[in-house]
Amino acid sequence: MADNRDKLVEDNLKLVHYCANRFRNRGIEYDDLYQAGCIGLVKAADGFDEDRGVKFSTYAVPTILGEIKRLFRDGSAVRISRSIKELYAKCKNYIDDFICEQGREPTMQEIADCLGVSVERVCEAINVSSCPVSLTPDEDGFSIEIPEQAKDDEIADRLSLEQVIGELEPIDRQIIDLRFFKNKTQSQTAQIMGKTQVWISRREKKILLYMRSQLE
Repeated sequence: MADNRDKLVEDNLKLVHYCANRFRNRGIEYDDLYQAGCIGLVKAADGFDEDRGVKFSTYAVPTILGEIKRLFRDGSAVRISRSIKELYAKCKNYIDDFICEQGREPTMQEIADCLGVSVERVCEAINVSSCPVSLTPDEDGFSIEIPEQAKDDEIADRLSLEQVIGELEPIDRQIIDLRFFKNKTQSQTAQIMGKTQVWISRREKKILLYMRSQLE
C-alpha cells in the first residue's frame, strides 16, 4: 500500500508545480508554495480510492490547492505594494482606452512600451490583480484574502490536460500547440513543420484519440 502511495506521489509531482505556479508573485516564496503542495499531494495519495472511478489528478488538485491556500490564511494576509497597485491601475486604464480606440486588447509589450516598464512588471501587476482574490484596503496598501470557494474542478481539468500534453512527444506537442493554441490550419501547420497536410491530419487524429483516452 505504501509503495502505491509513493508511486502516486512520485508520478504526480508535476501537479504540485502546476498548482503552485498559480500563486507565484503573491507574496509567498515558491519553495514554500511547493512544499505545501507536496503535503497536499501526500494527503491525496493517502485518501485516494481508485475504485471510485475518478482520475487521481482530479481527486488530488483540490487537496493540493487547499494546502497552498492554507499558507495564505495562516499568514493572515499577503501584502501588495502600492507600486504594484498603482501600476495595475495604469495598465487597466491603458487597456480600456486601447480597446475603445483599436477594437482589440493590447499586447503585454504594447502596454510595457507605453508605460515605460518591463513586460515582466506588467505581467506581475496584472497577475496579482487577476488571481482569485479580493483586495481589502488598509493603512499601508492592500491585502489579499483567498476565497474559500474556487473552481477546483475546472483547475483539475486544465491541469490534467496540461499534464497529458506535457507527456507527448515533442513533435506531437508542436502539432497541438500550432493547431489549437496558435489557431493554425492543417496546411499552415504542415508548412511550418515541413510535412504534408495529409501527414498532419493523420497524426493529429492519433494524438487526439490518445489524449481523450488519457483524460477519460
